[in-house]
Amino acid sequence: MTSQKLLSSLTTVGVGGPARNFVVATTEAEIIAAIRAADDAGEPLLILGGGSNLVVSDDGFAGTVLQIASHGFVANSEDSCGGASVVVQAGHDWDDFVHQTVLHAWSGVEALSGIPGSAGATPVQNVGAYGCEVASSIAAVRTWDREKNAVRTFTNHELRFGYRDSLLKATTVNGSPRYVVLTVEFQLLLGRMSAPVAYTELARRLGVEVGKRANSLELRRTVLALRASKGMVLDPADRDTYSTGSFFTNPIVTAEVAAALPDDAPRWPAGELTKLSAAWLIEHAGFGKGYGLLLPDGVDAGGTNGRAALSTKHTLAVTNRGSASAQDILGIARKVRDGVVRQFGIALVPEPVLVGCSL
Repeated sequence: MTSQKLLSSLTTVGVGGPARNFVVATTEAEIIAAIRAADDAGEPLLILGGGSNLVVSDDGFAGTVLQIASHGFVANSEDSCGGASVVVQAGHDWDDFVHQTVLHAWSGVEALSGIPGSAGATPVQNVGAYGCEVASSIAAVRTWDREKNAVRTFTNHELRFGYRDSLLKATTVNGSPRYVVLTVEFQLLLGRMSAPVAYTELARRLGVEVGKRANSLELRRTVLALRASKGMVLDPADRDTYSTGSFFTNPIVTAEVAAALPDDAPRWPAGELTKLSAAWLIEHAGFGKGYGLLLPDGVDAGGTNGRAALSTKHTLAVTNRGSASAQDILGIARKVRDGVVRQFGIALVPEPVLVGCSL
């Protein structure tokens, strides 16, 4: 199906101008046909799933926007030794898939409950939360290689997963990937118990020690409650949820840079480097929850007249308060990034894909 569409209606942050050409593909054949038609015409191509990780320019996209809307999953095998091999279509809603894994007693991704977007987007960014990343459960990803005009399947090792990174992301430019995900194969354990709980706050809420397991359904409910408390579960009635989720990744720095921070700055080992908390850096650079909202005395610290602001629940999310433009969203993010550089000398890196715009 081809039509014109405002991209603000297809992204969770609610910004973005029109697509010159908008195509919805519900089957693998339709996906490949749409990609080949755009490539044969020399048309710029933007791939869209759930729109949860995109900030699109107010000018829109001067090319073809392909929304991948394939749906469904199938268990290719299921046994007590190898677990369950489950293949999910790229356009399938991610949280629905996580819910289904819990209902089927397939264990491994339950801590990733509540994350918006599609299943096909998860390996691109190596989506992670609460101590879990999809890289730990993905067996293979089947893609369309636009350069070779052929289907190509990557194993977990070949995908070169890193922190919020993968080969798929590294070969994507301005939202246009070389490899378009068609299906993702997950290898999941069998059972009603979760993977070992790796996140301290989550373990505390569940009443278990870090490294121990919990009932998967209880863990899912707890994660959803935690995410909702931080405005990270989509809710049409809550403007704090109109965002791309975390706007910045947690920076990974040298030991020397980490040592220069105050002792109370959170830090975690990352090989020979150290991972820091972007939220802590933002807050301690003077940007509190709700930064950008108009103050009672009318002061407009964010410079957007209150149209965009940090979430009132979580400083990592830049939110659309109802009428924000892409430039408003970027304006808040830019002030935060520059403030953290001034205070700590650390440059935060945006997590969402910026299409036709930049910080």
